[in-house]
Amino acid sequence: MTERQAEIIETSINLIATKGIQGLTIKNLSKEIGISEPAIYRHFESKTDILLAILKNFEEMSSFMDAAMSQFADTAMAKIEFMFSKIVDIFIDEPSHISVVFSEEVFKNEKVLKNRIVEIMEAKVKTIERIILEGQEKNEIRTDIDHKTLAMIVVGTLRFMIKQWDLKNQHHNLKVESKNLIKGLKTILTP
Repeated sequence: MTERQAEIIETSINLIATKGIQGLTIKNLSKEIGISEPAIYRHFESKTDILLAILKNFEEMSSFMDAAMSQFADTAMAKIEFMFSKIVDIFIDEPSHISVVFSEEVFKNEKVLKNRIVEIMEAKVKTIERIILEGQEKNEIRTDIDHKTLAMIVVGTLRFMIKQWDLKNQHHNLKVESKNLIKGLKTILTP
């Protein structure tokens, strides 16, 4: 990815965060960056291609995090805690990303975008399901509830916490809240 493409992607994320998806136009983008509209099209063929690049960027971040999690965490709960902390760190550093990551409705009217976001979401849920299943096999995670249900509890909890923080204009300490949430999840998930 070129420097200009990275700038276009980051500016697009910021436009979505401040003006919503309707604010992401090639005209607004070119004005924000300070280049002509045709210059944008030299880097991306369409707004859809920009959004696909944003999704690819998030997917790469997620893959990196999964690899790091496998390397630094041993138990299922440690992996879940690691994942929570890294996601929280990303959103604290870049709160504008929340508007894209947790706004699937942005993508639902464009088939190629909708399919891509579904693939990314399913891959993340499968990762968590795998962690929980491995934890169940090692008796680290309760077995009286199936791994898919427990994964949905983890994903939903994380999603709700981050979205609520964003909607409340980041007025409370997300790190502290996530640590408290992990304590509650440990109570729910462990035997």
